[in-house]
Amino acid sequence: MKIAIMGTGGVGGYFGAMLARGGHDVSFIARGAHGDAIRQHGLRIDSPLGDFRIEPARVTDDPATIGPVDIVMMTVKLWDIEAAATACLALLHSNTLILPFQNGITASETIAAITGAGHVGTGIAKVQAVIAKPGVIGHLGTFAALEFGETDNRRTERINGFLSACVESGIKAAIPADVTVASWQKFIFLVSMSGFTAAARSPIGEIFDTVEGTRAFRACADEVAAVGRARGINLAPDIAEEITAFAKTHDRSTKTSQLADLEHGSRLELPWLSATVCRLGRDMGIRTPVNDTLTALLSPFAMGAK
Repeated sequence: MKIAIMGTGGVGGYFGAMLARGGHDVSFIARGAHGDAIRQHGLRIDSPLGDFRIEPARVTDDPATIGPVDIVMMTVKLWDIEAAATACLALLHSNTLILPFQNGITASETIAAITGAGHVGTGIAKVQAVIAKPGVIGHLGTFAALEFGETDNRRTERINGFLSACVESGIKAAIPADVTVASWQKFIFLVSMSGFTAAARSPIGEIFDTVEGTRAFRACADEVAAVGRARGINLAPDIAEEITAFAKTHDRSTKTSQLADLEHGSRLELPWLSATVCRLGRDMGIRTPVNDTLTALLSPFAMGAK
């Protein structure tokens, strides 16, 4: 299978390398020092599950040099999604599938407006991975999995083909019965985790140390679920309770990428997380006081350090 990784950061670099090691024709799109290092020394993965290197690795900063592919894994940051979708036009043939693996719930819709809905599915990445240094992806922890599907949940040849490619490459992968519900479940978890850890400048364990922290986290999850249901998403009645209980099973020291970005003075994905909940809530008449508060506290830092 011919695959392009649009954005070779933690998610794209890790899973793209796994697919390349599995024998698939993978092209990495990367810029700057990271792209130069991959070009010169290959792409190295440092992981508790086993270190490996893809060398040589096919890498470019110009998607037009790759030609049409079967799958595009869209793994750029959310603020780059429109430019990346436009660049993806050079990668499309009549049946190419673009799978966005961004945080949030708006990526598929944004991409479809540029490429056409027939080229776009939905993806969910579950992994902690970062660019440790140029040319090196650090996998944090021992868990890594993908979920993905067509937006209408059809089991098409192309989605089944990508599932086979992932499984053959040693990736834990699945096609959910309803990929939209699955993406909202992750959205509820991520909005609550990222909002509270960033606002408190603390790992998740310290949020759950107090009754108030636990109640506020659960209230945040309830708000996101209420917005989802108002938009017709078939979320379980106890989904907020389940997600809160799941979050409490995480290691006390767990930090989110939004907290890491805040600590490094980097741009935040806030507009696509808590702020999206607030916007959708206003549009649909759903009150979101917890997410309003989180958004207000983090908005001064949304564009990074001044």
